[in-house]
Amino acid sequence: MPELPEVEVTRRGIDPRLRGAQVLAVHVGKPLRRPLGREVQALVGLRLGAVQRRGKYLWLPLQGAPDLPAQGLLIHLGMSGSLRLLGAPAPPEAHEHFRLDTDHGSLRLHDPRRFGAVVWSAALDHEPAAGLLSGLGFEPFDAALTDERFHAALQQRRAPIKSVLLGGRVIVGAGNIYACEALFHAGIDPRCSAARIGRARAARLLQAVRQTLAQAMTLGGSTLRDFRDAHGVNGSFQQQAAVYGREGEPCKACGTPLRRIVQGQRSSYFCPRCQRR
Repeated sequence: MPELPEVEVTRRGIDPRLRGAQVLAVHVGKPLRRPLGREVQALVGLRLGAVQRRGKYLWLPLQGAPDLPAQGLLIHLGMSGSLRLLGAPAPPEAHEHFRLDTDHGSLRLHDPRRFGAVVWSAALDHEPAAGLLSGLGFEPFDAALTDERFHAALQQRRAPIKSVLLGGRVIVGAGNIYACEALFHAGIDPRCSAARIGRARAARLLQAVRQTLAQAMTLGGSTLRDFRDAHGVNGSFQQQAAVYGREGEPCKACGTPLRRIVQGQRSSYFCPRCQRR
């Protein structure tokens, strides 16, 4: 599933090209997880503002309608989606379920499993956008997310720390591969109750999450199966992973064979020696 690094890499790839672009046509293919919620013709002629990201959602502001000055499209890539920005006209490809044609290029959503969504909303604080974004935790690089606030939030949760990270209500963006990596670098067993993590370890974990996500964005995210950036390029973070996908291989720090367990139907990889409960 595309996580925060992949979505942010996508945002950085499309924003410079699409900012100020005028919508020429909108095409909707097979149904996605949610309906668009707006007649496509009502979007033609509008101009795109600066592309924003909240968690794993992208917000494409649409400007030019006096009665709806804050409207836009909220996009989620689902389990297997990716956005591609093409400069020249091209026929639709298989699994291409949404296309936004502009005078700066054609933005296309490729989503084989169709769990993604492109939803129109009158504003970010109006439904359906407001409901979809409600309950999201802090952005990982938000200065307001201090070590103290992070630790206090963990104290309220008795679930395993790996599950808390994936839940997205404390901090957004630490998907499976990145949670495994951050927990390894912080020296914390994924089965450890979040409430048992002390102040020093919580601060170390927050730093590890931030460093892991920053490295992933530098490397273009992770391509485990379907993800490509806006220019069709694979991410390469998975090639640098310390524990993810390396069950039975020696830990890069101590040489102990790495383990894999299943938590909430997701694989967790960790070093039984370096990571403590």
